[in-house]
Amino acid sequence: MADPLGFIGGNGAGGVRGPAGLGPASGAKGTPGDQPGSPTFRDTLMRNIDQVNQLQQDATRAIEQLQTGERSDVEGVILATQKADLAFRALQSVRNRMMEALEEVKQMRV
Repeated sequence: MADPLGFIGGNGAGGVRGPAGLGPASGAKGTPGDQPGSPTFRDTLMRNIDQVNQLQQDATRAIEQLQTGERSDVEGVILATQKADLAFRALQSVRNRMMEALEEVKQMRV
């Protein structure tokens, strides 16, 4: 999968960047990403995107198996599709909140 979030932590380490991406932000010390071995925001987000993708693939596979007759439990298929739908909606909600926060940052006067 291509990295759709390559712009987050453009230095390759996933760290917080300062103004215009010139270096670490002045208040970045003490953040969880500074400690070795701790997951960054980017890592957590990518892991969640992968999990949602896996749930959607499982739901698609369950639907196909139901259609071909390999599977007969309709309840399991419905459960798989609802889990995938709920996970996607939650991820979409996170995305919308992030976009709102970005718009607020864009509106700030410097």
